[in-house]
Amino acid sequence: MTPTLVATIMAVYFGMLIFIAYLTSRGADTNTFFTGNRQSPWYLVAFGMIGSSLSGLTFISVPGKVGVYGYGYFQVIMGNLVGYWLILGVLMPLYYRLNLVSIYTYLEQRLGTAAYKTGAFFFVVSRTIGSSLRLYLAATVLQLFLFDEWNVPFYVTVAITILLIWVYTFKGGVKTIVWTDSFQTLFLVSAVVIAVWQIASQLGLSPGAMVDTIRNSNYSKMFYTDDPTAGNFFLKEFLGGVFITLTMTGMDQELMQKNLTVKTLGGAQKNMFWFSLMSVAMNLLFLTLGALLYLYMEANPDIAMPASRDHLFPMLAFDKLGLAVSIFFLLGITASSYASADSALAGLTTSFCIDFLDFKNKDEKKKRQQKFIVHLGFSLLFLLIIVIFNEINKQSVIDAVLTIAGYTYGPLLGLFSFGLLTKLQVRGKLVPIVCVLSPAVTYLIALTSTQWLGGYKFGLEVILLNGILTFLGLLFISKPKEARVTI
Repeated sequence: MTPTLVATIMAVYFGMLIFIAYLTSRGADTNTFFTGNRQSPWYLVAFGMIGSSLSGLTFISVPGKVGVYGYGYFQVIMGNLVGYWLILGVLMPLYYRLNLVSIYTYLEQRLGTAAYKTGAFFFVVSRTIGSSLRLYLAATVLQLFLFDEWNVPFYVTVAITILLIWVYTFKGGVKTIVWTDSFQTLFLVSAVVIAVWQIASQLGLSPGAMVDTIRNSNYSKMFYTDDPTAGNFFLKEFLGGVFITLTMTGMDQELMQKNLTVKTLGGAQKNMFWFSLMSVAMNLLFLTLGALLYLYMEANPDIAMPASRDHLFPMLAFDKLGLAVSIFFLLGITASSYASADSALAGLTTSFCIDFLDFKNKDEKKKRQQKFIVHLGFSLLFLLIIVIFNEINKQSVIDAVLTIAGYTYGPLLGLFSFGLLTKLQVRGKLVPIVCVLSPAVTYLIALTSTQWLGGYKFGLEVILLNGILTFLGLLFISKPKEARVTI
């Protein structure tokens, strides 16, 4: 696929996104940006959330990991499913009952201002880093297959990528994103289905033969139950999946903001239930794609394996699997990365404006001005983080994101758990200290665990350790007093 064709496809694609943004942002005010006026259809939110939750990480890194762990990532997916259902039954009723715009205002009502600001701060840090790394993948693909041909520096590629997101989200916010994410999810799903079909066809496999071939290959192992000290041991991955979903979805302003645009709790719960099932199905499809990619490489030993497993799918999609796969891969990786990044940009803008700038006490003109500045500021911060990460990264991006999430989302898990499970109040000035110390202590424990825990190595369950330490720290600084808000 030539750079000219790539550029043409991207121009048409983003033209359509901007057109959708124009239609959905007419008459929009700051309330529209933050809540979508609570008029989003639940089924549209559910479908669009597939794209924003999977992101380019799933699109590239999950298939790449199959070469090492087979279907082992499904252990995490099973935990994700339990996490989604806990959100549906516990957190969403709470958020709707309190009529929240920023979910962190729950912490203010329950534990005070210090807990509220601390929770919002950790979301901002977590989501800024995580979403920047997700967007990094899309920028890398565009750099490899388009901008390198034109000798465009990587930082310029990133700047163009972020500018495009900013253009179609700056006015309509979450109302626009509900529609653009659904549009982008359609391309994401189509890209994976077409890639699976094309590879199976080139390998001469019918659907039934494909299933049998994968089952009998070296890539079909799904459950790792032999070594409890290993990082990919089933219980670790499962529990990590549960609590990562609880925090990265249920305690994350970006994803919950879209749920809260649905008018009723019942509609939002329908959205979460069907989204959770679709998410499991899509992840299984990505794992199947990964197995087929490696089987294709085995059948074609003359093709050199790329240095990074994250580059396997892009390499084959653009060079070996035909024009249709190339086009839909480009659209899929762009859609998955942008669907995640645009939601993050709106969620971060919402959280910062409401949680740190006291928007409820300002007039509409002032709100518009400050929202514009904050939205632009986070866009520039994304640019800075991506450029730095490009210089220092030495591991799979999905591993980097999940590792960072274990440390930055742990305090949120501890704060929300403490608010929901106890009726105690805390000494507010000490809350930030607890929430900073907990990840630091967690890191030291994980770093030295193999030495003093009989070879035990922490994996995704590090977020649970972090949350427990935060909970115990809050318990230590607590004082017996009836909670202001209970579930």
